[in-house]
Amino acid sequence: GALLALSKPPGLPILGRPGDLSLDALLPALRQRLGLTAELHVVKAPAREYSGLVLLSTCYHTTKKLQQFFTNARLRGQYPATYRAITMGVPAEVEGEIRTGLCWQQHGDRAMVRGCHQSAGTGSTPGSAEGCVLQVVPVPAPGRHSLARKDVKSTMTRYRVLSAVGGCALLQLQPRTAFPEQLQVHLTLLLCPALGDHEHSSRVGRVLGVPFFLTPETAPTRTQVLDEELLSRLGLSPRQLHHLPLHIHLQELVLP
Repeated sequence: GALLALSKPPGLPILGRPGDLSLDALLPALRQRLGLTAELHVVKAPAREYSGLVLLSTCYHTTKKLQQFFTNARLRGQYPATYRAITMGVPAEVEGEIRTGLCWQQHGDRAMVRGCHQSAGTGSTPGSAEGCVLQVVPVPAPGRHSLARKDVKSTMTRYRVLSAVGGCALLQLQPRTAFPEQLQVHLTLLLCPALGDHEHSSRVGRVLGVPFFLTPETAPTRTQVLDEELLSRLGLSPRQLHHLPLHIHLQELVLP
């Protein structure tokens, strides 16, 4: 019918500036190649850094109806989107939930996302100045007033370990909420950053093989560090590491 699904590679943004490569810029060529008479609209798509399912529609009414369905499903406590991730490290629990309060905060010319961790064992990006760098910073638990003012948003992701080998794991992730970089932040708070996460992985340190969470002040953003054995298994040299993409993939979408 009106729906079209495809798989997006990591690194391709949904929207971009005129002249830049983006999914939106490719839609007219895709429409022509498929011989469609109506324009294509993006219903649901993973973030730029993620790979996986992109849902497109040639019907504006269908697009709005499905987008409202995804929003209502999360509000009802359902999980319409399922992701897969490869992580550095294996969670202590086989399955559970990560609950985190997140908010945007800007310091000078650096825009920051601030988060507070409320692990239970188991959005949109605001406008910012050109060149701002986004970071995730843990803070004390948000108060009711900050939540009511929407300065902070409560976020939650359900996870399950599907497989583990060689100190790495394949996880199923089901976000209950939508917030930029939510999955990367939640995996870092599990002390198991995603493979290819060059933004947040430096927050997880190790002493005698035991992982612990580092503050942003003591752990500046850097290219992810992998041990020699894993580098060999991946067929990578240390110089190639910065090309390693983020291994978070939108695996499945539930439709009404």
